[in-house]
Amino acid sequence: MLKEIKNLFSFLTTIPVSMDEDILTDTAKCMFLFPLVGAFIGLLAGLCGWATSHFLPSLIVGAIVLGFLLLITGLHHTDGLLDFGDAVIAHGSPERKIEIMHDQLTGAGGLSLGIITFLITAFSIAELDTGIIIQGLVVVEVSAKLSMVVGAWAGKAVHEGMSSSFLDAMHGKKGTARLIIALAISFGIALPLLWLTGGVTVLAAVMASLIMVGISHSHFKGVTGDVLGATNELTRVVALITLLAMIRWL
Repeated sequence: MLKEIKNLFSFLTTIPVSMDEDILTDTAKCMFLFPLVGAFIGLLAGLCGWATSHFLPSLIVGAIVLGFLLLITGLHHTDGLLDFGDAVIAHGSPERKIEIMHDQLTGAGGLSLGIITFLITAFSIAELDTGIIIQGLVVVEVSAKLSMVVGAWAGKAVHEGMSSSFLDAMHGKKGTARLIIALAISFGIALPLLWLTGGVTVLAAVMASLIMVGISHSHFKGVTGDVLGATNELTRVVALITLLAMIRWL
């Protein structure tokens, strides 16, 4: 199990741990542990935000924490977000949209979606008070990573490739069992930290992921690795907005 956990961190973060030839297989089979990795990422980001908030303006803190998140995740999901933005606004068949998604250029759709997503993310992080920023970012990153698990479980693979191994692992009885474990981990972290606010934030992430699957099936007739990456980034925004709304409401 230690090897699988090491491969999970190697796949999802830029933390310098070695990877081996079984990284895709191990990561796909242990996808239900994504929320745990998210909790670790969120803890580091929260500590970064907590430390910097003592001597920097909140907007600067939001930008720094966002930069930290992008750095520690190696911009892997960012690439998917930009590709998804380009493909969704493109005209043509699902095959043509997938072709646009896989090209090396970034167009207006991807650039616009990326800018909007990152601005809202940074501004939302800036609104988190010092007393809640650590717990909040842990729950938010748990939710973002859970969204990829839900997306792989609910989605249909477009073609054979890197993403298909994740979708295959999350289908069937074993896939449903893995989803239940991922949900239990997520709620098990979110509820003790933020109680009702944490639970609603996780639920919002699940809904956001299912909506992303619906959009992806409509445009591409299935889910790709880029879609899962985009789901992570967009669900982080949804989770942050939900968290702030719940804090204001309560």
